[in-house]
Amino acid sequence: MILQVLADGLVVGSVVSLGAIGLTLTFSILRFSNFGHGELLAWGAYLALSALGWFAALGGGQPFAPLSFGWPLLGALAAAAAGTAGLALALDWLLFRRLRAQGAITLVIASFGAALALRNLLFFLYGGIPQYYSGELQMAIRLVPRSVAGGLRITPDQLFVLALTLAIVLGLHLFLSRSTMGRAMRGTAGNPQLARVAGIDPEHVLRVTWVLGGVLAAVAGVFAGLTVQLRPTLGQELLLPLFAAAILGGIGSVWGAVIGGLIVGLAESAAVMWVGAEYRAAVSFLVLIAILLVRPTGLFAEKA
Repeated sequence: MILQVLADGLVVGSVVSLGAIGLTLTFSILRFSNFGHGELLAWGAYLALSALGWFAALGGGQPFAPLSFGWPLLGALAAAAAGTAGLALALDWLLFRRLRAQGAITLVIASFGAALALRNLLFFLYGGIPQYYSGELQMAIRLVPRSVAGGLRITPDQLFVLALTLAIVLGLHLFLSRSTMGRAMRGTAGNPQLARVAGIDPEHVLRVTWVLGGVLAAVAGVFAGLTVQLRPTLGQELLLPLFAAAILGGIGSVWGAVIGGLIVGLAESAAVMWVGAEYRAAVSFLVLIAILLVRPTGLFAEKA
């Protein structure tokens, strides 16, 4: 059973990691905890569902065997990423930008209100019934026989999620470490005043941060819907794991968020396997409390 727990944990951790990266970038540059970030995942997932219907109506499209989806879902993923990035920018322009001078506490409270509004709007538009991207019945592939550590079965969709997550994380690492904008974002996160003196436009950096956070949230939401199901409470359910992963890895550290997400995913998978699915939500809370008690700065906190 150990291999199965590891595989399931990596899939869950991939979703959490992508969401946690956006959360840690937002916190390190905008200097507040955005409790509405989980709802961006949910909106990304449902925007992809709507776009999927539009793309399917244009020409259908057969699934890419052995995956359960074809080009319509890939197009829907791109559309959802753009739409969620636009939603994040709109939230900043309509709400957060006007309240920045009031301090972090005001922004945190505003993010709570935004989360409630976005969640209830999802319920209004899509209803509360769980939905799926595909009706295709996908069989898991046995990669390891049961005689070896309990065996390992995984679906092609889960393998796709793992592979694309790795590609996204590597691409983001290159962007942040090699590009001019990536270095500007890191400089703004480390010392906003010095970055401004160096000629970096802080407002442009903030906009890029919101776009990146929105895109990553959309991808994470689609992956969650692809591997499990779509429901309007998706963002609320993922919010605590996102914060646990971001804090565990260290605020400001992209690789820390990735590793923190994988640890949270593995812990949740182990809890489901050996304790019960009803205790899954408590795992992220316990991980969060433990890291705050033992190492409040996280495992890989960025040094100023």
